[in-house]
Amino acid sequence: MTAFLQQLPALLGVVIGALGSYLAVVRGDRVRFRREQEARWDERRLTVYADWAQALKRTVSVDYRVAAHLGNDPHPHPLSPREAAPLLAEAQSARDPHGEQLIMLGSPAVVAKGQEWVLAVMAMERFLREERRDPEAWRALLERQRDGRDRFYAAVRADLALPPGHSGRLPLAEA
Repeated sequence: MTAFLQQLPALLGVVIGALGSYLAVVRGDRVRFRREQEARWDERRLTVYADWAQALKRTVSVDYRVAAHLGNDPHPHPLSPREAAPLLAEAQSARDPHGEQLIMLGSPAVVAKGQEWVLAVMAMERFLREERRDPEAWRALLERQRDGRDRFYAAVRADLALPPGHSGRLPLAEA
């Protein structure tokens, strides 16, 4: 019995060491799993953000062309409202599913900035549906849309912890 008692501290040390090693491995696996899961969700959110922005930008591109037809924008390829109608309908139909994904997966800040951007685009569409010919008013709407896009991209970068990026703005050409 005395030999067992002499060996007991060493045996307890082995058991405690094995238990500590097990707990360290389990904790490390949990941390790695959580980190990998966050990275997957970040990738999914980035895809949703990019898809929604591209779908909205398709609408904006058609709007530029219609504005050029009305004499409000210097776009080199004008398009009449009648010719643009199916393109705008297609762009909006493509945008809607991406908007639902944005609401479902996006952070509240990104969704809010996305809503501001889309409201600016809707104001541009309303202006064009009225077939207004007012280059100064169009420029103001264009600036509002560009500011909305900039704020959306800034919110995306903040949400995904990305560094600041270029605004992508080109100087507005004089009409």
